Amino acid sequence: MIALWSYRIGRAGLASLFLLGAINKLMNYAATLASMERVGLEPAPALLPAVIALEALGGAAVALGLRLAGPAAAALALFTLATNVAFHRFWELDGDLAALELSLFFKNVAIAGALCAIAAIEWQARARAIASQTIGSDPQKP
Repeated sequence: MIALWSYRIGRAGLASLFLLGAINKLMNYAATLASMERVGLEPAPALLPAVIALEALGGAAVALGLRLAGPAAAALALFTLATNVAFHRFWELDGDLAALELSLFFKNVAIAGALCAIAAIEWQARARAIASQTIGSDPQKP
C-alpha cells in the first residue's frame, strides 16, 4: 500500500512540473512565443498551442493515472529531451552560464528518465490487466 501511494504522489509531483508549465505559458504567452522564436523554433505560433496542450493534457493524464498515462509520460519525456536541444545548449557557452545550462540539461535528462519509468510501469499495468481479462476465456464462446 505504501508503494502504491508513493508512486501516486511521485507521479503527481512530476506531472505538476508540466501542468504549471502550461499555466505559465498561457499567462506569459507573448514572452514564451518570443523565446521559442529566438531559439529558432518555427512556426512558433503553431507550436506553442501544441506545447501547451501536451503539457496540460499529458500532465493531467500522468498526474491522475489515466488510461493514457503511459503514452503521455513517453510523449512528455521526448518533449523534455527536445527542449534540452533547443533551450539548454551548454556546449555553445562558457563559464557560469555554461555550468547553469549543463545543470538544467541534466535535470531534464533526469525528468525524462522518471517519465520513462512511469511509462514502463503504466504499460506493464495495462498489459497485466488485459492478460488477466483474457486468461480463462474461451475464444470459441460467443
